Amino acid sequence: MNYLAHIYLSGSSVLHSVGNFIADDVKGSDWKNYPKAIQDGITLHRAIDSFTDNHILFKKHVRLLFPKYRHYSRVIVDMYYDHLLAHHWSRYHPLSLNRFAQKFYNDLEKYLNLLPKGYNQRILIIKRENWLLKYKSKESLKDVLKQMESRTQFPSNLSESTEELTLHWDLLSQDFKIFFKDLCVFCKSHPKSGVYQELPYFKDLNSVL
Repeated sequence: MNYLAHIYLSGSSVLHSVGNFIADDVKGSDWKNYPKAIQDGITLHRAIDSFTDNHILFKKHVRLLFPKYRHYSRVIVDMYYDHLLAHHWSRYHPLSLNRFAQKFYNDLEKYLNLLPKGYNQRILIIKRENWLLKYKSKESLKDVLKQMESRTQFPSNLSESTEELTLHWDLLSQDFKIFFKDLCVFCKSHPKSGVYQELPYFKDLNSVL
């Protein structure tokens, strides 16, 4: 999963969201240097990644793309899932995606002193370009994938993968709803995510299908 899903799955805890957001840049045992709620967010992030990597539908979608995109297929499916979450956002959250994103950016700025080195400039860019909202548009998603493509070590053609997103839209969209319900159930029961018990949009998971 990518940024949007990880932040969403942190629930209403700001520090869980911070931990989930920075987890990929926290190496080795450095996670122990953070407050417990941020540690829990980092732990939850890693659990979400493991759950996703082993889910039958994620593997199915990776296989779908593998003949053309090879080992970049996993990255592409992660991006697809954030796009699909953004596209179906009203199913999962009472706030608009833009309001949710702006709240997260503002919350994140309150904890700049806790973030890894170099995050101050990154947050300025994220807020200015409204990264979380970008996932909603296929055109913007293609731009993000093109930027990622410019940084890959080998030819990846990541930006072309929005063609497969369009081609397989019905399959991916329906499968995503099933996968994301499974992921929500997993997160609700995870020992580091007690915050889920207070979220009204997690109480009836049947409503998100």
